[in-house]
Amino acid sequence: MITLVATVLAGLAVLVVTAIVIGVTDHRRTDSWRRIAEHRRREWERKQRQLHGRSHRVDAWGDEDSD
Repeated sequence: MITLVATVLAGLAVLVVTAIVIGVTDHRRTDSWRRIAEHRRREWERKQRQLHGRSHRVDAWGDEDSD
């Protein structure tokens, strides 16, 4: 019985330590991830302006189905 309790407590301790390590590591990398996200957003917005910013070219192919 003591072995089972010790195993469960050891498992819980491993989970707690793992959670702390992951939390600290994630907190340290927050600024880096935000900079990456900001850069990707600026690039996406630039591409959207390139794709949709200029006037759209209307093609005459659509007129054939209007009979």
